[in-house]
Amino acid sequence: MLENIIFQEGYPFSGRRLSNMKEFLKQMVLDYDEGIEYSLSLLNEEYEIIGCGSLEANVLKCIAISSKYQGMGLAATIVSNLVKEAYNQGRSHLFLFTKPNNRAMFEDLGFYSILKTEDILFMENSKQGLKNYIELLKKESDSKMKGKPNNRIGAIVANCNPFTNGHRYLIEQATNQCDWIHLFILSENKSAFPTEVRYELVRQAIKDMDNVILHQTSDYLISSATFPTYFIKEKSKAIEANCRLDLELFARIAPKLRITVRFVGTEPYCEVTSSYNKAMNKILPEYGIEVKEISRKKDMGKPISASQVRKIMQTGNLDTLRKLVPETTYQYIVSEEGRKLVKSWKN
Repeated sequence: MLENIIFQEGYPFSGRRLSNMKEFLKQMVLDYDEGIEYSLSLLNEEYEIIGCGSLEANVLKCIAISSKYQGMGLAATIVSNLVKEAYNQGRSHLFLFTKPNNRAMFEDLGFYSILKTEDILFMENSKQGLKNYIELLKKESDSKMKGKPNNRIGAIVANCNPFTNGHRYLIEQATNQCDWIHLFILSENKSAFPTEVRYELVRQAIKDMDNVILHQTSDYLISSATFPTYFIKEKSKAIEANCRLDLELFARIAPKLRITVRFVGTEPYCEVTSSYNKAMNKILPEYGIEVKEISRKKDMGKPISASQVRKIMQTGNLDTLRKLVPETTYQYIVSEEGRKLVKSWKN
C-alpha cells in the first residue's frame, strides 16, 4: 500500500491543494497556520490526503496522519522530508510543538522535549539545545559581572521595533532598581525592522549603561516556536496556553542567571501584549520571579510606542519622530537604508 503513495509539495500550497489540505487538517481537528512556507501532502491511489506536514522557518507544523493509515511509518516519512527541506534551506536547528500525548512518537523521530505544559509539548532536534543556550548566556554574563556587585538581577524581554525613548526609559528605570539587567532582544525576523538592525540599534543606544547585559533570545523566548495555536481549537485557551509555555520557558532560564525580577512596560494599545502582561503577573511569581510594571514614558500626554514611531516614519514627519527615538535610531531611519526600509513597507 505504501509503495503507491503520491507526494505533493508546495512553497507553500495554493489553490485547490491548499483548500484540500485545510479540509484534511480540519477533519483532524487542526487549523492551517498562515505563516507556513512549505507543505508536503501524502495521497493514496484515489488522490485522497492521508497525511501532511508543513514548515515555517525552522519550525515543523501541522503534522497529521489519517487514522486509517496510522502505524505505517507515514509520520516518519513526513518528518524526514520536512527535515530534509529545512536542511536544504540551511536550517539545521529545528523545533516542533505538539500535544503531550505525541511525545513518544516524536522522540522516536529524533526530537527531544524542552518543556511540557498541560496543553503543549515543545521539542527540538538537539539534545543539548536549551542547555547550550543557557551556557552561552552565562558566559556572556559572567565575564561582565566579574568582581562587581550582583545582589539583585533583573530582566527585560523586548522586540524594539524600533528602539524608542520609551524602551530607553524602561531600561533606565530597571537599572535604577537592580545591580544588573539582562536585556533580551527578540531574534525572530518577523518585524518591520530586521533582526540585526533592531539588535544593533539597541546596542548603540545603551552603550553608556554599564550594568546592562545584552542578549539575543535565539528561538526560546516569544517566537513562532513558543506561540503555537493550530492544534488548540478554542482560541481563547490557545492564547492562555501560549503565554504559559513562553513564561515557563523564561522561568527555566531565569534561575541560571539568578534573575529574580522581570520588568515590563504598561500596555495601553495592544490587547495581546496586555493579556501577556497579565499572564506574566500570574505565572512568574509561582516561580519566585517578581514582575514590575513600569508606566510608559509619554510624549505630549501619549505613551510612546514603536508602532506609533513606525506610523510617523511613513508620514515623513521627522521633527515629531526625533522627539520619540534616540539619536542612533533617528540616524538610521533617515539613512539611505532606513528610507529603503520604509519604502518597502509602502509597497
